[in-house]
Amino acid sequence: MPKSKAIKKSRPRERFSYDPKKVLARLEQLGREILEAVREGRNPYFDIPTRGLNNVYFDEKRKVIRMGDKLSRRYFLNVAHTRKFMQTLLISAYVKRLVSEGKHASLREAYYANKHTIPGTKENTFEDQRESDPIIEDLERMLGVLREEMHLTADRRGYIYGDIVIRDGEDEFNTSKLGMGGWAVPGTVEHLHFIEVNVDYALVVETAAMADRLIEEKFPKKENALIIATQGQASRGVRRLIHRLHYEEGLPIIVFTDGDPYGWYIYSTIKQGSINLAYLSEKLATPEARFVGMTMDDIERYSLKNVTEKLKGVPPNKKGGPTGDYKRIMEEMNYPWFQNKEWQRQLQMAIKMGVRIEQQALANKSLEFVARRYLPEKINSGDLLP
Repeated sequence: MPKSKAIKKSRPRERFSYDPKKVLARLEQLGREILEAVREGRNPYFDIPTRGLNNVYFDEKRKVIRMGDKLSRRYFLNVAHTRKFMQTLLISAYVKRLVSEGKHASLREAYYANKHTIPGTKENTFEDQRESDPIIEDLERMLGVLREEMHLTADRRGYIYGDIVIRDGEDEFNTSKLGMGGWAVPGTVEHLHFIEVNVDYALVVETAAMADRLIEEKFPKKENALIIATQGQASRGVRRLIHRLHYEEGLPIIVFTDGDPYGWYIYSTIKQGSINLAYLSEKLATPEARFVGMTMDDIERYSLKNVTEKLKGVPPNKKGGPTGDYKRIMEEMNYPWFQNKEWQRQLQMAIKMGVRIEQQALANKSLEFVARRYLPEKINSGDLLP
């Protein structure tokens, strides 16, 4: 069967190169500016891109959510700002040490490493990780680098399986030769090198159970595909890996989630980015990604009506509505990136039918159905949503 346009590789657009010297240079420049202000008797400050909806927009040309140019200024000699100013300098110094020494720390370790009582007071530098995490996000926006480039990582989530060879430090391996569990995606993927990529496309799968099913049915080998299991909302490491595989290796990205507002949002964040991380969309989002399912049309096409689940909440035409799933779907209907005809039709169908459909519902046909018919049929025919 000839391949559809959806799974034809594109020419790589970029080659990622992590440069710790760039991170160190930006941190040192930040330190010099503060030091000069102190020496000249001026009030030191940081300019930080403002977070929040009022500083986020959808870039129609690039098809990603982006951060605007609004800034907030954080002064040292301001009672309301002083604590966060101090915390920003502490984390900056810690990051400089990590990058200089080539070491990595988890977000939790960064919190504990910088928590102490200020001499001569009863005040702690940090009381909770909920204080340190936003400071790290501030630094990302200020410096224009990923936290992963600052050697700060979160817990790993997600795995990949397929015929690609990766170099990770001194280790080189094929992710299809590590057992059926594949290779766990680390919190940071900046240091990885793709030595060989012998697959036609990457299939991003929401649930580990479905990814496991596809591997057991030998889908990656039969369809020459790379499986990327997100295990729910895709982590930053997984989204960054998807981005790199597409733009550096030219791999088409096809997303397979549940047919519900949460699955569609998972697709949305992979494709356009997220509002919370709008300042990182250029490095995390993959606007060329396409959606294979589950769709509302699948319910009729594959006779799955008896294995649907009811949407939770109150529909918009009922008193007190919309709430729950219905409210979430209506919010998605207003997203600029879901304004095309096909997505509007899907979301309206979901509200009208009042149901959702899970990936695992395909097992109602047979355990082999998803790997032998559903995915090959839809992908090879190009039956994908934009």
